Amino acid sequence: MGTEETKDPFKGVDWKAVGSDLQKDPSAKPVIKKRLPKKIRQIPEFYFLPRRSLPYNIAFYGAFIAGGVGAGMLLEVWINKKVKEDGGIIWEFDK
Repeated sequence: MGTEETKDPFKGVDWKAVGSDLQKDPSAKPVIKKRLPKKIRQIPEFYFLPRRSLPYNIAFYGAFIAGGVGAGMLLEVWINKKVKEDGGIIWEFDK
């Protein structure tokens, strides 16, 4: 009694080639198709923030910086005035 091998009808089938030209003509080389994007999304230039000219930006942000420096100077003058009024004592923890 010899061993019987089960006969597999799908033995040796190239599953990647099923349904393509390789199944019909095994000598043909597989064709690699390049996947092209269907539509390239264009983002508008003014999508996030509008762009202004350089002189406008310097003037706009320079005004904010100057305002901050001016506020700091006023705060310093006010603190110096308060220190002079209180006789040089900034904080008193005895009260």
